[in-house]
Amino acid sequence: MSEKLYKFSWDLIGDIGARESLGPLVRVEVYRLMQFCFRDILEKHYGAEQADNLFRETGKLAGEHFYKQFLPGEMDFNTFVEKTQTILRDLGVGILRIESANLEEGKLVLTVGEDLDCSGLPEIDHEFCAYDEGFIAGILGSYVKREFLVREIDCWCTGARTCRFSADIV
Repeated sequence: MSEKLYKFSWDLIGDIGARESLGPLVRVEVYRLMQFCFRDILEKHYGAEQADNLFRETGKLAGEHFYKQFLPGEMDFNTFVEKTQTILRDLGVGILRIESANLEEGKLVLTVGEDLDCSGLPEIDHEFCAYDEGFIAGILGSYVKREFLVREIDCWCTGARTCRFSADIV
């Protein structure tokens, strides 16, 4: 295997202020253009199942780094949820809601409304948000310091009009 050229660090995000005229924002269709082109090429080379696995792994890494960057320090669960909701909304990722949470049993059900990845897409016959599954697992796992298995159980793409996820400690 060749040497990694792009091991993630926040340094790779760069100086967003260098975009003096355009600022930090980009339209959703540009983000989705990149995402769907990545998915297309990954599926072409590795198949849909492996592409989903790679998106989950990528999302988990992003979720772990997101937690370290935006949610460091000890806090109770309600504070963690409130901060996460605010940050995800402010960044335009989506609107997080916790439907049920039992941390003693390690089980949560949550929704992400107006999800960056799929809100507004046409209906298809399967859930779409593998990256989000990993992202949520990375954030939750970083908070409780245990591994989570997160799976989408409802999706905009299957007609639900919100993305719903089950999250279970492994």
